[in-house]
Amino acid sequence: MPDVYFCEIKDNVLLTDAVYSVTVISRELALKSVAGQFLHIKCGEARILRRPLSISSIHGEKVNFVFEVKGEGTRWLSERRCGQKLDILGPLGKGYTMPEGKLLIVGGGIGTPPMLLAAESAKNGATAILGFRDAGRVILVEEFKKACEEVIVTTDDGSVGIHGTVIKPLEELLKKGGYEAVISCGQVFMQKAVAELCELYGVPCQVSLEERMGCGIGACLVCACATISNGTKQMSRVCVDGPVFDSSEVVW
Repeated sequence: MPDVYFCEIKDNVLLTDAVYSVTVISRELALKSVAGQFLHIKCGEARILRRPLSISSIHGEKVNFVFEVKGEGTRWLSERRCGQKLDILGPLGKGYTMPEGKLLIVGGGIGTPPMLLAAESAKNGATAILGFRDAGRVILVEEFKKACEEVIVTTDDGSVGIHGTVIKPLEELLKKGGYEAVISCGQVFMQKAVAELCELYGVPCQVSLEERMGCGIGACLVCACATISNGTKQMSRVCVDGPVFDSSEVVW
């Protein structure tokens, strides 16, 4: 059973008009967490259900997560200030399996933040491809540049970087070769396209899935998703069986 930590907020920074970066202090949480796992955060006494938020980076005893305000819970969280404490259950879920070779990291939109910890955890270098809707939604590029050998940015409207999605530069890099694995997080349609390309070029791929969650520990079954194991279709729980899955196991 994961532990509950009462973590002091070190920083709360507005990255875009609706995206916040929060850093908390917890030595224990920092030591236990790996790339791809998430935190289940209590957002006020009036809300029973916690909010699942992926871990973005860990530096010493500082644990960072980045989120977009989408409802009352995340609005409450965005209004917290330095010195206040958060009730955090975690770390939760199965993270990325980090291979020895060079990684190709793909992040899309608000799925980009958890890929930063993956980049920082790469054992032998990484290249990141980050996709956003437009220039106003681009986040964490400078942080990725510190962790990666190369960072490629794409935008749907061409306002920054390559005009289009992450798929074109991904295919170009897969053709060149030299990557042991691809790991990704983002919208389902993007990850499906990433998985299909990886299958085409014979490169192992891990994806992080997002589903609505209730308990975060596998009891409520709200986050069930279809997967395949040994040729048999089954229902898996994103919160405990994932959120990271081998892309070949996912029923898209």
